[in-house]
Amino acid sequence: MPEVWALGVRISFDLRCLHTESIVHVLSLVIRLTVLGALLWLAIVDIRSRRLPTRIVLAIGVLFFVDAAMIRLTLDQVIVHLALALGVFAVCAALFAARMLGGGDAKLASVIFLWVGASLALPALTLISMIGTVVSLISLATRNMNSDQRSRPLRALAMFSGARGVPYGVALAFGGGVAIVLPAVLPLILK
Repeated sequence: MPEVWALGVRISFDLRCLHTESIVHVLSLVIRLTVLGALLWLAIVDIRSRRLPTRIVLAIGVLFFVDAAMIRLTLDQVIVHLALALGVFAVCAALFAARMLGGGDAKLASVIFLWVGASLALPALTLISMIGTVVSLISLATRNMNSDQRSRPLRALAMFSGARGVPYGVALAFGGGVAIVLPAVLPLILK
């Protein structure tokens, strides 16, 4: 049996245990970690510029279909995911029309709920809302801060200033990222 030494601990594994199902789980995790990386990058871009590039948001959406094909979601399951995403987009479009939400946030929310589906919609919404509350409070508290602060931490904090709008993409990225990655991580951990 091959063995690996990690931090002085011997880990033995049997390559025969890697069944197709395990490989699919690992590949799904890789795709979801890639999505998480893209979401974290979008959060940084949103903080800096209050923009969420459509190409990256669309790429995250396309990766859902790659993952769905790999984990063999049924057509009915994919349709439920799509219906939820369209419903979220309709609500977000109304909020955008009322100038309560940015267009990039509307697109990103739709793509995140495309990923999480109906079964994780409420936990994802709860997590995104909790993080969004913190982001909103920080934006409110920093609304009068100038970005020309002397210290680096204060300059970073000033980037959240509500004077430029609330970077809600941060909440969508972190909350959505957790809801997207966790279903692929748990089966690997709980084995």
